[in-house]
Amino acid sequence: MGDGAADFAAVSWRAFADREGWDMLAALAAEPNPFAERWCLEAGLAALDPDGGVQLATLREEGRLVGLLPLARCRRYEQYPFPHLTGWLHANAFCGAPLVAAGHEHAFWRDLLAWADTHSGVALFLHLDGLPADGPLYAALRDVCAVERRPGAVVHRIDRALLASDLSPQDYFDASMSGKKRKELRRQHARLAELGDLAFERRTDDEGLAQWTDAFLALERAGWKGKLGSALACDPAKATFFRNALGGAAEHGRLERLSLTLDGAPVAMLANFITPPGAYSFKTAYDERLAKFSPGVLLQRENLDMLAREDIAWCDSCAAADHPMIERIWREKRRIVRVSVAIGGPLRRAIASIIFRAETGAPLEGL
Repeated sequence: MGDGAADFAAVSWRAFADREGWDMLAALAAEPNPFAERWCLEAGLAALDPDGGVQLATLREEGRLVGLLPLARCRRYEQYPFPHLTGWLHANAFCGAPLVAAGHEHAFWRDLLAWADTHSGVALFLHLDGLPADGPLYAALRDVCAVERRPGAVVHRIDRALLASDLSPQDYFDASMSGKKRKELRRQHARLAELGDLAFERRTDDEGLAQWTDAFLALERAGWKGKLGSALACDPAKATFFRNALGGAAEHGRLERLSLTLDGAPVAMLANFITPPGAYSFKTAYDERLAKFSPGVLLQRENLDMLAREDIAWCDSCAAADHPMIERIWREKRRIVRVSVAIGGPLRRAIASIIFRAETGAPLEGL
């Protein structure tokens, strides 16, 4: 695959019109990434890039869309004045893998890098954030860089919690938490239930979605994120993205909502993106006034039912590394990397190599 007539291009996302092709590509992707699917990426771009500066780099084979990655041009790299090309990723998108049809992984990276060589402008290198290190896309990028003798480096890596097991939900829970901790969680559930009518709900449709979203935003803002100003509701653009992303996910059959309520009021909420054969635990919030009852952990206990789904092999937590709550339950890890790759002619690549070595503090060993 990937040997037919190919065409690579990059245009402003506002000028991109092949929405049907984009949706079809998501169904054929070598690696699922809801944050690059149309319903989610368009929601982020509309809210956070209203001027249309982000480009969509696309690969077509015989007219069919087989690869897509949002690209931006940045003038600075962290605190340094290093202009570069980057895969566009906002703070509430937790995977930066492009959408690439299975079998076209190598072709996509070859054509993207060739395009970057001739369209780099003042950019010194290409930077890609949020790449899963265990998937076919990263393996293909590594292969292409090795064959082309193109300098590249992993400049940052994290291991975040992953749910992936052949065990049943109950057996996994029993293996993850000690008997003492499980007993304590049962006690907390019972004590919380003494305060009122405690109920759990799981939904995959859009019924009551607007009200559910309002409740989630309010619940998150009432906690520590609201005090720090980092809650979604503290930024109108981020809140708009969240609303539209959940609406798009529901429309495309990608949304699962979990709620734990007390007398009808939410005490813990969770939104999952379902993207077979994987899933992403997108956002969660809980009532911090009831923290002594661990409502967030109680909800995650219900979320283990993901293991019983035949269409889902794993679920990415989307959590920070060493997250104190989720890692009490989820035992597997997913490595996520940031990589930088040299582009342009020999001089520009040599400059990029110097930057990579300085950042990593080690000789380049490739990706």
